[in-house]
Amino acid sequence: MHFVIRRDILLKSLNFVQGIVEKRNTLPILSNVLIQLKDKKLSIVATDLDIVFYDQINDIKVIKEGSTTTSAAILYDILRKISSNSELNFELKSENKLNLRSDNANFNLLCLPTDNFPTFSDEFNGVEINLENKKFLKLLNKTRISISNDDTRHYLNGVFVHITEASGRNFLTGVATDSHRLSSSSIEINGTNNFSPFILPRKTVNQICSLLTENSSQLNMQLSENKVKFTLGNTILVSKVIDGKFPDYKKVVPTKNEKILIVSSQDFIKSIERVASVSVDGKEGVKLTIGKEKIQLSVNSANSGEGNETISAKFNGENLNISFNSKYLIDIASEVEDQNLHINLKDSVSPVLVEDISDKNSYYVIMPMKI
Repeated sequence: MHFVIRRDILLKSLNFVQGIVEKRNTLPILSNVLIQLKDKKLSIVATDLDIVFYDQINDIKVIKEGSTTTSAAILYDILRKISSNSELNFELKSENKLNLRSDNANFNLLCLPTDNFPTFSDEFNGVEINLENKKFLKLLNKTRISISNDDTRHYLNGVFVHITEASGRNFLTGVATDSHRLSSSSIEINGTNNFSPFILPRKTVNQICSLLTENSSQLNMQLSENKVKFTLGNTILVSKVIDGKFPDYKKVVPTKNEKILIVSSQDFIKSIERVASVSVDGKEGVKLTIGKEKIQLSVNSANSGEGNETISAKFNGENLNISFNSKYLIDIASEVEDQNLHINLKDSVSPVLVEDISDKNSYYVIMPMKI
């Protein structure tokens, strides 16, 4: 195997690989990236057995075809430190030695044979769904903030992707919850026949978000029995879906919260960040004392003191005291597109609904804290 490629082109692909490969793996081959030269194209493949990342690079000079696997982390680290747009010359010297030359630098990287690398043959016979790149990215960003970290309830460790219907229109809806907060976001789509709901794991969600941020190609999604495939130009990501049943989230979405608080999103975020500065670990909640035209925000830490601040707001109910996890409030407020937050309350202990006036297809639910 022998080829020449520009450093920036290969580095971009290896950047995504870093999010897939496991750094501490019991199987050494899974720390490696598969480099394959065939039909004048370079294929980059990485996997942790749950996710498979494929990338095809056409802008390459092929001298001799072949394949090998080498450490993804070491190769990435070397390329990061080589000057931009340098020409890289790769040559497989033996089954376990890959030579890399660039400018005045010369490296010999250890390799493992490709026979040990996992092979994948999945049948994706389902209908391909075309998704608008930026809209799907927005859906994932708005929902992933609420993904649970609780491994005992593994079915909450991802985004539940399913079809919903409203006013005769079909929507692809993503929902995530950790039982303290819930995020839901939807985008309108066509062609929803034979669509099976699935739970997309957190790691896959994060990888897809990285890819969509960097790549503006058309996004296609296709399902098999227990996997989902995303195709984005020359890049493919195949992931297992979480085996489990997502709870009936609609039961916890409040429908009779008639006390409405309107406050500037940015003022609210900055004020919470300031008063929460006294809380070293962020475990103390932020208490909101809500009046007709203002909110007093306060955080009281037994270890480091207290912080108080008042900001202007509009409230159509009687004075109300309610407390929240400050991080949860900031996460939600940061995803709201409108300049104002519309917070629908009932009392100091019931779930609270946060609406985004600029995106009617997204909403958030947050449980108050007891302080």
